[in-house]
Amino acid sequence: MTDKLILRALAGETLPTPPIWMMRQAGRYLPEYRATRAEAGDFLSLCYNSELAAEVTLQPIRRYGFDAAILFADILLLPQALGADLWFVTGEGPRLSTITDQAGFDALKPADAVHEHLSPVYETVRILSRELPKETTLIGFAGAPWTVATYMIAGRGTPDQGPAHALKAENRLLFEALLDRLTEATIGYLSSQIEAGAEVVKIFDSWAGSLQGDDFQKYAIEPARRITTELKARHPETPIIAFPRGAGERYVGLHQAIGADCIALDDGVTPEWAADHVQVDGCVQGNLKSSHMVTGGDDLVRETRRVVDALSKGPHIFNLGHGITPDADPENVQLMIDTIRGG
Repeated sequence: MTDKLILRALAGETLPTPPIWMMRQAGRYLPEYRATRAEAGDFLSLCYNSELAAEVTLQPIRRYGFDAAILFADILLLPQALGADLWFVTGEGPRLSTITDQAGFDALKPADAVHEHLSPVYETVRILSRELPKETTLIGFAGAPWTVATYMIAGRGTPDQGPAHALKAENRLLFEALLDRLTEATIGYLSSQIEAGAEVVKIFDSWAGSLQGDDFQKYAIEPARRITTELKARHPETPIIAFPRGAGERYVGLHQAIGADCIALDDGVTPEWAADHVQVDGCVQGNLKSSHMVTGGDDLVRETRRVVDALSKGPHIFNLGHGITPDADPENVQLMIDTIRGG
């Protein structure tokens, strides 16, 4: 039996106190992160500097004692490894060269040609597997094919993923070829993270909720299932967390549909509903509103207790329903942890 609480929850154990980590726990809300990012020079330089990426991954573990550390990287490093141009505009976010026609797709590298470019990420994992406290679980991750494709097609984040939906409607063959390439590359990327020392991997499908009807099954569920099936064949002991954000009532049955050990929940569903409809099938992760990390106070304590109580009868990993935001107060994170752990 492992002494790592997150691995126990992922194996289906109901624990008296849920293990805790936060999406984007290494990030701009922490002054130590901002200092290290300034030392790196820019965001991408930080992602590819293995020593500094490991350092920012470790910072929230030192400060808060979370039960898991999540590798510091970005979902768009994979399209860059496939040959897309990637840069970040200060205050606006990522920009990529776009894939909107066959010529753009044909210029991409094969799925198995990403590893040299991503080798600094694997080195970050190796450093962390040596340096993390023995009780802390190391989580690797990648973006889901649909979500990554939305950025590659639009060249940036968009409010409605409109360009990706348009390409899907106008050139289904090209769209599906891009998803297929991303699915294959993601399998290799996550497998290499596991070989480097990741103990759990998470698939982030941030824009799954914008897929409607059969498209949700075909372009959110099927690629995630394919990734999970192949990873389980290669690494049967490694748990997988799936996060199809915005799934709403479609969260029901996703443990079986994807084959994941845990379904991560956004804050669009209540914890009570999730206990009745999703947790019955296995471990769930979530799902406090990240805005409570900004506002704090009694509402934070009350809603934290609500999530814990609602999900206390089955395997649960406490997390936010979305990543912590740059304007969050580090003191509120500590208040959340103390509320859960009874400090």
